[in-house]
Amino acid sequence: MKTQPSAPTELAPVRILAALLERLEHSRIAVDPAQYQAVVARLEAALRTVKPSDALRDLLAEHPAASELYENTQYEVAGLCRSPLDASVAAEQQARTVIQRAMQIPRESSANGQS
Repeated sequence: MKTQPSAPTELAPVRILAALLERLEHSRIAVDPAQYQAVVARLEAALRTVKPSDALRDLLAEHPAASELYENTQYEVAGLCRSPLDASVAAEQQARTVIQRAMQIPRESSANGQS
């Protein structure tokens, strides 16, 4: 899919709101839920106004919370393509390996005749 170039001014509100959302996501102090919801609502509205582009892709790569919001609200455009599928598959395979190993190791208490 060929993407359209986005004007830097078109992405300015998205960039500001995405950075703010990241700050709220990683805040060490409690965030007011109304403030959080307001930022998410404004970012969602701003994301609806921009066209897919390389600049938008780069912006979303820098801001994981905005990327997740984009994926969830712009499913027809983004689908699940922004999800780190390779990492998820690798984690699942690693978990299966660990579980299989754990199932093959006899419990020490059973081996020693203890219960």
